[in-house]
Amino acid sequence: MDDAIDEFQRSGVQLRFQSLLVVALLALPLILAGSSIGQESGESTKKMSLKDAAGDRFKMGVGVSEQVLADPQCAELIENQFQILTPENCMKPQGIHPAEETWNFEAPDRFVAFAKDHGLEVVGHCLVWAKDDRTDDWMMQLDNGQAVSRDVLLRRIENHVATVVSRYQESATMWDVVNEALADGEEGYLRDSVYTRTTGIDFIETAFRTARKHDPDALLIYNDYNCHFPDKRKKLIRLLSELKDRGVPVDAYGMQGHFELGDDSLTQLVETFQALRDLGIKVVVSELDIDVVKRGRWWADDGKYRDELKTYDPYKDGLPDEIRQQQIKQYEALFRLFDEYQDTIARVSFWNLHDGQSWLNYFPWNRTNYPLLFDRQFQPKPAYDAVINVLRETETDHASSGE
Repeated sequence: MDDAIDEFQRSGVQLRFQSLLVVALLALPLILAGSSIGQESGESTKKMSLKDAAGDRFKMGVGVSEQVLADPQCAELIENQFQILTPENCMKPQGIHPAEETWNFEAPDRFVAFAKDHGLEVVGHCLVWAKDDRTDDWMMQLDNGQAVSRDVLLRRIENHVATVVSRYQESATMWDVVNEALADGEEGYLRDSVYTRTTGIDFIETAFRTARKHDPDALLIYNDYNCHFPDKRKKLIRLLSELKDRGVPVDAYGMQGHFELGDDSLTQLVETFQALRDLGIKVVVSELDIDVVKRGRWWADDGKYRDELKTYDPYKDGLPDEIRQQQIKQYEALFRLFDEYQDTIARVSFWNLHDGQSWLNYFPWNRTNYPLLFDRQFQPKPAYDAVINVLRETETDHASSGE
């Protein structure tokens, strides 16, 4: 009997073990699937790019020099994160067209070829830069050194725009047609330049009409800085309104977006975006960064502080966490605002790829700066994670509200 009981108990234990084993084996695929799903979700969050996080709200872009594209690390980061590229310098008039019959297409050709090879769009930047010190003598003068006439200047602008746009219209989906034509400060309307002195706003009309003729489908942009400031905003709205009244095909305002830490620009941006929305003009954030070594004092009091600032480099050994957190909050606020105005904003482009490449390390004086979302080792910073989280969160909010 004892042997029978032992055998029964052994068989019962074995049966229970076998049953548990069967249940475990049946459950294993679900456990592994759950683990896989969790792992994939974590990897997806970790690897989510700016362009994927933005989705179809607006295009994510970056402005870089042509030389940067030869670096494999830069190329990989650009391809992974962005969908549209702006050439920092190589397509500007002085680089591409140094004399009336001389063209330098080598660098912009390489830039556009890189974009094609990596499935990226291009922003043509820029066709006319409305500053005398950014304009070659041949554009401003006749052969005898006399000032150029209105008709000659407009003809030269038309030829330049037609040539560049025709060459790159297959890759360029947006053009910065005219750059920085408005005056700063309270006084004046248009910046004093050979263009405004000779033609008023006619040069802007000529440039836009020529660009539209040779690229009917591109987004045509007027690009400038500090136009969220109230005084300059009035000039911007006046200019865009005058152009629209003339039937000039200006599609968007390019807001350069070179902000400073704690500059309290959000209210001004809301007013600017709303005014442009009312006018039926799109916005592209064309050159985004946040300067943490603030540069405003460089111009204050007629340059009174420049000698002091020339040696001012407070974060050469690293960025304090307090400053880092302030920048994170400012980037979060900006991208919440961009999401709110996604019907108006067509693109958000950073200016330079990572902190080490930023122009704000050198302008207007040499200092160690941290204005972007990637550090000097090409790694995403906490500000990057914050922007991704904002974009994911706002996308979820829109989905849950049925928008």
